[in-house]
Amino acid sequence: MGLDEAVQKPHDRLSNWLADDMEAVNQLIRIRMASEHAPRIPQVTAHLVEAGGKRLRPLLTLAAARLCGYEGPYHIHLAATVEFIHTATLLHDDVVDESTQRRGRPTANLLWDNKSSVLVGDYLFARSFQLMTETNSMRVMAILSNASATIAEGEVLQLTAAQDLATTESIYLQVVRGKTAALFSAATEVGGVIAGAPAEQVQALYAYGDALGIAFQIVDDLLDYGGTTAAIGKNVGDDFRERKLTLPVIKAVALADAEERAFWDRTIAKGKQGEGDLEQALAIMARHGTMQAARADALQWVAQAKASIALLPDHPIRAMLADLADYVVERIS
Repeated sequence: MGLDEAVQKPHDRLSNWLADDMEAVNQLIRIRMASEHAPRIPQVTAHLVEAGGKRLRPLLTLAAARLCGYEGPYHIHLAATVEFIHTATLLHDDVVDESTQRRGRPTANLLWDNKSSVLVGDYLFARSFQLMTETNSMRVMAILSNASATIAEGEVLQLTAAQDLATTESIYLQVVRGKTAALFSAATEVGGVIAGAPAEQVQALYAYGDALGIAFQIVDDLLDYGGTTAAIGKNVGDDFRERKLTLPVIKAVALADAEERAFWDRTIAKGKQGEGDLEQALAIMARHGTMQAARADALQWVAQAKASIALLPDHPIRAMLADLADYVVERIS
């Protein structure tokens, strides 16, 4: 391993290993996001798809298929399907959250409008279903269609749980399993299924994706309070301003005294926020160590992800997936 490779991030090593497959995925995405009759569709999708996102979810599909020895063409279709589902959810999320920044750039709803974002998101969902049918695998279609329903359910659950101070860590986990981990676990699971891997290997891939997705979302929630705008691609403190009850806040609410409880009630439950409130929220979380506690939870999920793939074939990709799990939490160390 050369020095350049040694300092590369695990995600980049995986990208390099799967570069030819990823190029085929990108070509397929460009072909399938075209629209003869509605030029706004490729305009909006290109804005997001070409924004330099990590393409983590499609990479996981490719990695899982190759790790299980797949030599056919359909892992490309499945990786593109996963990316379309992900992009559709981002378009819808930005409308729901009234976001103005995504991956460090203006959101599609800001550049165009909410109607365009919602309808183009619908188009991408439809495209994803067209793509997955081309594999002629009912099992693959069941996994990805179930994941799509679970993602939507998770987003709706978050709407009701987000500003309710009674939201527990178990409800938070349910939201995260829906809105984030469902697509990670589907991405890895379908890679094993299309490769015809044994049931225990497919289950191991599912468990890896589930645990990785949960760790990934916890870290994202932590970065919102402790990252930089450049690192997270959106504004620091957006979750607080949007009154989202994420894990470090849920832990702080559970430990709150009467004065702190009144603060959370005013800022999160009632949405009455003023100057200095974000700083006060950070001070309360620091007092109770809830950022460190949430990070410890993320590390436990990372350990679970790594343990899950121990059953998989001994392969360079398996080591990269283990490193990737570690890197998820290293982003906040």
